Amino acid sequence: MPMALAQLSLKGRALRLLSMREHSRVELERKLAAHSDGPEQLRKVLDELQAKDFLSDERFVESVLNRRSPKLGAGRIRQELHGKGLDSELVGAALDSLKGTEVERAREVWKRKFDAPPQDAAERGKQARFLAARGFGGEVIRRVLAGPGDED
Repeated sequence: MPMALAQLSLKGRALRLLSMREHSRVELERKLAAHSDGPEQLRKVLDELQAKDFLSDERFVESVLNRRSPKLGAGRIRQELHGKGLDSELVGAALDSLKGTEVERAREVWKRKFDAPPQDAAERGKQARFLAARGFGGEVIRRVLAGPGDED
């Protein structure tokens, strides 16, 4: 009976975490490892949650893209997704969908922070570092800092 309670508790913890937001399997595994009786029990619970579609890496990637893409570039999102233990192929496919909007999203992030294009090299460097820290690539940064006349 104690085994059933422990498993129920582990499953309950997993469901509580999943009710707050989507998690990747690896992320959930890390969070629950300290509460399980062993890797076999944890794998069994996670397999059950995945079979019932409570746990989905694809849905997790979608959730991260929806939450983070208005504020971050593809580079930073890629880093976050890899940090959550996701498959490179899944991450690559998801990030391909962001490429078409990268310049627009970077321009929106830039507008929220700065009210004018850079007037000198120091200001240009500051604005470029700001965008780079948010995961936007060099070409995207160049296009944003060039001004609205360089739009696609």
